[in-house]
Amino acid sequence: MKKNNIWMSVSDLMTGLMIIFLFIAVAYISRVKKNQNVLSDYVETKNKLHDRLVNEFKGDTAKWQMTIGRDLSMKFNNPNVLFASSSYELTPQFKSILNQFLPKYLHILLTDSLRKNIQEIRIEGHTDDVRYDQYDKDPYIANVILSQQRSLSVLRYLREMPSFKSYSAADKRLLEYWFTANGLSYGKSLDSNWQYTIKSGKPIDKRKSRRVEFRIITTGEEVLENFVNRNKR
Repeated sequence: MKKNNIWMSVSDLMTGLMIIFLFIAVAYISRVKKNQNVLSDYVETKNKLHDRLVNEFKGDTAKWQMTIGRDLSMKFNNPNVLFASSSYELTPQFKSILNQFLPKYLHILLTDSLRKNIQEIRIEGHTDDVRYDQYDKDPYIANVILSQQRSLSVLRYLREMPSFKSYSAADKRLLEYWFTANGLSYGKSLDSNWQYTIKSGKPIDKRKSRRVEFRIITTGEEVLENFVNRNKR
C-alpha cells in the first residue's frame, strides 16, 4: 500500500509539471505573436507612408534633386541650390522649392490616416568638414552651429508661409509638436556612393554631404525600441 502511494505522488508531480510546461508554452506563443504584430505594424506603417510620399512627389523628385528614402527621409541633395557657402540664408531657388514642397508635405502629414503614427518630423541640416572659424575653432562644432542655423532657417520659413498661417490652432499645435530643427554637422557625411562614411570607410564627398533632410519618425520606432529592450532581458 505504501508503494502505491509513492507512485501516486510521482504521477501527481508529473501532472503538475506538465501543467506548468503548458502554461509556459502558451505564454511563449502569446509573446511571439505579440512581437510579430509589433514588427509587422511597424513595417506596414513605414511602407504605407513611403508609398504615399512617392506617389505625391513622383513628378517633383528629379527637378528638385530630391530623393525619398525607405526610412521616410526626403533629401534635398543639391547644395548649390540650398545655401551659399558658409551661409544659413535660404537661396531664392530653395525658397521656390519649399513654396511648392511644404504645402503638399504638410497636407499629407495632417490628412493621412496614419497621422496618429507620427511621433516626430526632423528637419536635418548636414554639412561637409570644411572649417568655419567664424563659428568656432573646432571644425565639428562650427559645422554643428552652421547646420543647426540652416535647419532652423527652414523651420522659420515654414512658419512664415501663408499655408502654415492658414491652419487651425489645433493643426498648428500638432505641427509644433512634430517638427524639430537638428544640426548634425558632418557626423553623417556621405561618400561618393551616397553611403555614410562611418560605415563605408571611404573619403567624404563634400558636395553630397551638404544637404537638408525632412525625416518622419513613427511611433512604431519607439514601440520597436521598447520591444528590443524587453527582449534583451
